[in-house]
Amino acid sequence: MSNSNHDDIQNEVVPATQSETQVNLPKSELPVHVLRRADVDPIAAARAERQVAIMFLLSAVFTVLAVVSFFAIPVDLYIRVPGPGVTSASNFALGITLGLAIFLIGTGAIHWARKLMPDDEVVQSRHGYSSSREIRESVMQEIRIGGEESGFTSRKIVRRSLLTAIAVLPLPAVILALDFGPLPQNELRETLWKKGVRLVTDPTGRYLRPEDFSVGSLVSAHPENLKEWEEENHNLNARAKTSILVVRMTPEQLRTSQGEGWDYQGIIAYSKICTHVGCPIALYEHRTHHLLCPCHQSTFDLADSGNVVFGPAARRLPQLPLGVDEEGYLVALSDFQEPVGPSFWERG
Repeated sequence: MSNSNHDDIQNEVVPATQSETQVNLPKSELPVHVLRRADVDPIAAARAERQVAIMFLLSAVFTVLAVVSFFAIPVDLYIRVPGPGVTSASNFALGITLGLAIFLIGTGAIHWARKLMPDDEVVQSRHGYSSSREIRESVMQEIRIGGEESGFTSRKIVRRSLLTAIAVLPLPAVILALDFGPLPQNELRETLWKKGVRLVTDPTGRYLRPEDFSVGSLVSAHPENLKEWEEENHNLNARAKTSILVVRMTPEQLRTSQGEGWDYQGIIAYSKICTHVGCPIALYEHRTHHLLCPCHQSTFDLADSGNVVFGPAARRLPQLPLGVDEEGYLVALSDFQEPVGPSFWERG
């Protein structure tokens, strides 16, 4: 709309009839503005205010029910519901209650804006993108006025019910943090490797002998009892901790180990899990004896105790001490002496 047209617009107010007041704008294509019933009827405004407050308070109630359901419903209880089928009763109750809590805050805010906040239509000429200081100050003044006109300060029941709903809404997040489970205790420090446990190839499961290795060869391996553990526990947690790489080099090339006698005739074994973020490693450079992680290029020197020579990893790879049993098979002499994988809070 041009400035000349804007200046020519004259607002003609027609007196209200019953619950409506019309504002006609000659020479304009704007629709006729109709005031809402809550704008002219105090009873309707009070009813809308109660409706908004009820939504906010119901939101608080559903939030409290979410907390109660977290403690009251057993985690191993399952129910059948239309659509998803069999599902966890605890998860279903938490989803319903928290969903309704958030939904009621949103619908309450929308109802508040549609029924109680100002509904004036304003026509304004286009201006430049860069506003003057006076305009910016006037905008801030209008924002302050809008805050006052919204009724947030004057409508106490709406304000208090909204603050109540928002105040209790974070409680489930705090309560759900309890579902992270108990601390890992020694689970991150202990693996299936024990004294006398044989090494087997991954994935064929063939037992390994020293004569199977030539200088420079590399084999992925795991403990012989891994398959049995996985069938009993139905997860891959142990595999993530016990996977190792077995490498052979000449005794002269092997400069240091993490323990006395931890190699067997130049055969050494290190954890396959990078100490940076836990990626599996298998890129071995025979000439330099470096093991490269493909994720973030952390590089470990297997000839020098698995120490870090490059990249973001801050700890060396844990070494598994090796020996042979009476039948000539490669076995572990003990578990890892350091936790496998990335650092964790309780590592110390």
